[in-house]
Amino acid sequence: MQAQVKAGMTTAELDDIGGRYLIKNGARSAPYLTYGFPGATCISLNNEAAHGIPGERVIRRGDLVNIDVSAELEGYFADASTTVLIPPVELLKQKLCDCTRTARRKAIASARAGQPLNIIGKTIEATARQCGYQVIRDLPGHGVGRRLHENPTVPGFYLRTANQRLTEGLVITVEPFLSTRASHVVESGNGWTLETADGSLAAQYEHTIVITRNHPLVITAL
Repeated sequence: MQAQVKAGMTTAELDDIGGRYLIKNGARSAPYLTYGFPGATCISLNNEAAHGIPGERVIRRGDLVNIDVSAELEGYFADASTTVLIPPVELLKQKLCDCTRTARRKAIASARAGQPLNIIGKTIEATARQCGYQVIRDLPGHGVGRRLHENPTVPGFYLRTANQRLTEGLVITVEPFLSTRASHVVESGNGWTLETADGSLAAQYEHTIVITRNHPLVITAL
């Protein structure tokens, strides 16, 4: 999907690429399977932070396109996302994506057995502040494995009470959501899509990882 997204295609056409790939490999769309989501994948544009419904909306030059794919295969679930910049690329959008990707990388590196869970959010929040961006606080990471969403909740900001210890073998998502201005999202009229109320841009990068005593195993890396 990342390789084939381009200006002029609809989000439904992009979703069809992902849906056909899942079927080809014997997998199923996790949001459809779990929640009846109206699409194989979530595709969110610009100020949409999450759960964008694929449809007839046309992807345009300069758009921020978030592609969020979660899948089930043989009883196991995993979750990943990326944000793609459609040329021509504005510097503000490039910086937002670069910072969000850096926040994911640093947060993953911090997540080791024995560390408190909130080290992940602390790292994401510190990175966002260094860049001058906001963490969208109501979109956390989560445990994943036998279900799409499992315990624990993984806040994307420092939450003092989220101090339980990361344990070896724990499987979680690390998924910073950063915005140029907004720290919260609102539900759009379609009942699914979450967007910034002020129209500010949002970006997300996500991996599913397995906690170890050393660097985590990143099982959704290309």
